[in-house]
Amino acid sequence: MAQEVGTGKSRRGRPVELGGALVTLVEPHQGHEVAYNRWYERDHFYAGCMLGAWTISGARFVATRDLKDLRAPDSTVAPDPLDGSYLSLYWIVAGKFGEWMDWGTRQVRHLIDSDRMFEHRDHVHTVMYRFAGEVPGREDGVPVELALDHRSPSLVMTVVDRAEGVDSAAVAAWWGDHAPGHEVTAVFDPVPMPTDAPSDVPAERTADRTLLLAFVDDDVAPGWADTWAAVPAGLAEAGLGTAAFHGPFKGTVPGTDTYADQLR
Repeated sequence: MAQEVGTGKSRRGRPVELGGALVTLVEPHQGHEVAYNRWYERDHFYAGCMLGAWTISGARFVATRDLKDLRAPDSTVAPDPLDGSYLSLYWIVAGKFGEWMDWGTRQVRHLIDSDRMFEHRDHVHTVMYRFAGEVPGREDGVPVELALDHRSPSLVMTVVDRAEGVDSAAVAAWWGDHAPGHEVTAVFDPVPMPTDAPSDVPAERTADRTLLLAFVDDDVAPGWADTWAAVPAGLAEAGLGTAAFHGPFKGTVPGTDTYADQLR
């Protein structure tokens, strides 16, 4: 049954509103990095997601070894900090996420039956998310609907396991006051994957969790220790919860294998 999520009612007046997202963090098997990158960007990025009606935009990001070394320790999303090299994001228009989920399930089944999948990879974090709100980094900045097309050079992904009684609005409010420089941050709540999702996509925790995707128009790595590294401790000290994942990514360079040799 279709699950309608993301009504867009929180931001009136926008003719096109973000309703939800597919977030997929994947690790190619060692020795298959280039083959995976080419399969994903030349086939699956489009055939698996972008061809679907109601897709606003999509983008891919990568965590090279130097960026993985900056990740917060003790992640429950990616216990091995070397896992989760490629992050793909897809924005879905408000009010149509249920239809998109139905299409995506059928389309992946078609690709499996057509032998157009890639076996030498592991899903680290693949979850559907309902859009909960945006946190602007500056006045009259990039709206969240344009965030993927804006092509910020850096992305900071933070997954928060919220404390009891805390909601995503409280996390977003803290983020607006304490997050380092960012163009815009998209805030999401997870929703269960369809029961007939592909078997290689592991079940994920969906209750009491918030995802924050911060788009940064700068290279976050040089100043990470003095800025973004303090976010997990700040969330905990504020009583909001613990960071299940916190780390930086950079944008891929479509049509090239740039960074594929820098993952480990």
